Parts: sequence; structure tokens; C-alpha cells
Amino acid sequence: MSRIDTVLYTGRTETHGGRDGSARSDDGRLDLKLSPPGSRGEGTNPEQLFAAGWSACFIGAMGHAARARGLALPKDVSVAAEVDLGTGEGGYFLQARLNVRLPGLEAAQARELVDAAHATCPYSKATRGNIDVTLNIAD
Repeated sequence: MSRIDTVLYTGRTETHGGRDGSARSDDGRLDLKLSPPGSRGEGTNPEQLFAAGWSACFIGAMGHAARARGLALPKDVSVAAEVDLGTGEGGYFLQARLNVRLPGLEAAQARELVDAAHATCPYSKATRGNIDVTLNIAD
């Protein structure tokens, strides 16, 4: 297991009621209702929140990889993250697809940035070996 030497930031939230409740950060900047996946409830769900966090982090990791290679990350870069909640032998599981758009980059450069980001993004590291992850590069 990797250990942190220096903590750069700590996100703090408190959740009440689980998937049918609410979550709020200690600074109040996040304050939302939660609803079970696929329900008609007003709130979001943990899978959507995880997908949003991972995709944002992944773009940051690609930016870092691009700078290290003397490349400019396209301004309209995007990552459409899909996080599936499902069941299998042994209970509930997640799987994910990161659909990356890097318009204007050659295919080889895009693949290099995506692979480098997947190697360094903390969300990717946390899921590595724990869930199935597919990395797609869109045209």
C-alpha cells in the first residue's frame, strides 16, 4: 500500500441517510440531496459523484503529462466517465469506462497522455486491480 508523506488537501463531508439522504462538506460548498441510482429522486448518487471526481482528476493528470512532454492540452479536452454499479458473484461491484476526447492531438500522442494519466491519477491508482476499467479515446 502507498503511503502519503505530505497531505495536500483533505475533503471532508458528512452524509446522512445513505443513498436516500444528503451530503454536505464542512465548508458548505457541497450541499446536495442523494437518491438511489435510477430512481426519480431529486438528488445525485455516489456513482455520479465518483465519475465526476475521477474525470476531473484525470484531466488534471493529463495536463501534467502534457506539460512534462512539452505539449499543450487541448482547451476542449473532456472525459466522459461512466461508472457502473452491478452485481456479481460475491455481491455489488463497480466497473468504469473513461471516454477521453483530446481534439487536435495525434492518436499516438493522445494514447501516451491517457496512459500516463492513468498511471498517475489518484483515482486510477485507487481503482487499479480493484475494478474493471476501460480507457477509450474518442475521435
